[in-house]
Amino acid sequence: MTTNSFAPRRDKHSIEEGQGFAPKFDRDGLIVCVTTEHRTGDILMVAYMNEEALRLTLETGVAHYWSRSRQELWRKGDTSGQVQKVIEMRTDCDQDAIGLTVEAGGDGKACHTGRRSCFYRKIVVGTDGPHLVLTDS
Repeated sequence: MTTNSFAPRRDKHSIEEGQGFAPKFDRDGLIVCVTTEHRTGDILMVAYMNEEALRLTLETGVAHYWSRSRQELWRKGDTSGQVQKVIEMRTDCDQDAIGLTVEAGGDGKACHTGRRSCFYRKIVVGTDGPHLVLTDS
C-alpha cells in the first residue's frame, strides 16, 4: 500500500468519525504504537513511530519504528531477525496512537532482552508496596 500524504487534521467530527487517516504526532514528531501478536493477542511491545516510520510501515507491510534512545529509524528485525509482518493496523478515536497486529518472525521474540514480549513482568501490590514478578522467560 503506497501513501503520498496523510489527511489533514480538521474538526473533531472528521477526526473521530471520518475516513481520512490524519495521525496526530506529538511535539517531538512521534506517535505511540502498541504492537500485538496476531495469533495470541499478547502485547509484544510499545514503541514510537515518526512520520517516516509510519509511512514505511504502510508502504512495506513491515513494522518500522523510531528509536528514541538511538535517535534513528529502525525496521524491526534488521539486526535480530524478528521481522514483524503487519496483519492489521488501527488508530484510536483521536488518531494519536497506532495499534499494530503482527506476525512475529524469527523465533517470535520481540524484546531486545531475548524474551517473546517486552511485558514479561507483572506488577504485584503487596503489604510492603508494589514489586515485580517475572512472568515470561
